Amino acid sequence: MTTTSRLLELLSLLQTRRDWPGSLLASRLDTSGRTIRRDIDRLRELGYSIRTTMGPDGGYRLDAGSELPPLLFDDDQAVAVAIALQAAPAVGAGIEEAAIRALGTIRQVMPPRLRHRLDAFEITAIGRTGRSPLSAASLDVLMILATTLRDRRILRFDYAARAAADADTDLSPRRTEPHHLVTSSGRWYLVGWDLDREDWRLYSVDRIRPRTPDGPRFTPRTVPGGDVDAFVSARFKGSDVDSWPCRGTVLLHLPARDVLPFAGDGTVTGIDEHTCTLELGSWSWGALAASFGRFEVAMEVISPPELGAAFATLAARYAATSTTAPIRPL
Repeated sequence: MTTTSRLLELLSLLQTRRDWPGSLLASRLDTSGRTIRRDIDRLRELGYSIRTTMGPDGGYRLDAGSELPPLLFDDDQAVAVAIALQAAPAVGAGIEEAAIRALGTIRQVMPPRLRHRLDAFEITAIGRTGRSPLSAASLDVLMILATTLRDRRILRFDYAARAAADADTDLSPRRTEPHHLVTSSGRWYLVGWDLDREDWRLYSVDRIRPRTPDGPRFTPRTVPGGDVDAFVSARFKGSDVDSWPCRGTVLLHLPARDVLPFAGDGTVTGIDEHTCTLELGSWSWGALAASFGRFEVAMEVISPPELGAAFATLAARYAATSTTAPIRPL
């Protein structure tokens, strides 16, 4: 083993566990303890903070340093970092340019086998940046989906009834033409044409269990409206178009400045120092009425009548709940 190869192997070993006895490192690299000590010094010169640990055998620990040294990734780590950089625009934190430069740096030094895997990925980052839990989608599943997308092959998979890593029951078989892989709010979704249901579907990737082999090639379709971002946003809103199916306006007895921070995608119009109007949308009239209720102030329905009826239904439901629910101390 050349000195360079030995240093890279030594660095890889130091990254896999917290403490390494010197004798064990020498055994793993088939060299002497003296050579290990010289190689540790070389890594320190490159900027790695490696602490010598005390004990019967002595050993070494890789710690955080004051500067960022050259990094060493295995294949999956390199692809995962590159995929994360592609999805950076969805973060909306002004890091797009830096992410593109970093992606270019990583891709330039990638071996062809990894570059081929990365090029299979075409990610659409939907502009929703809420802090939802990260998807449990595995890199292996994402790579399978990306490959079928690139090759334009029908995807055969089982779809779990619930999103869980161990949800191997209640699976339904699907045959889908995969069209787009999207990421939104920390979760992954597949946009595809379901061949059995003859309709567009938005699948949660963490519920997909791919089958093999893939199906035949297909001719790509165009998503409704021709805009993937608008199509996915509409599905999140329970609509076929990128707008809420139910919209309404109320007069709130609050100043506009107190409502604006909590209006989300609603429209706030100031009336005077003490009142304002708020227009919001939701997937149902009941959900819309409940969303207005979070302001906990007097309000009046301006439009439409369906919203007023939803308030009446909620009022009756809440009144019935307050008289039947047991009262427990907080």
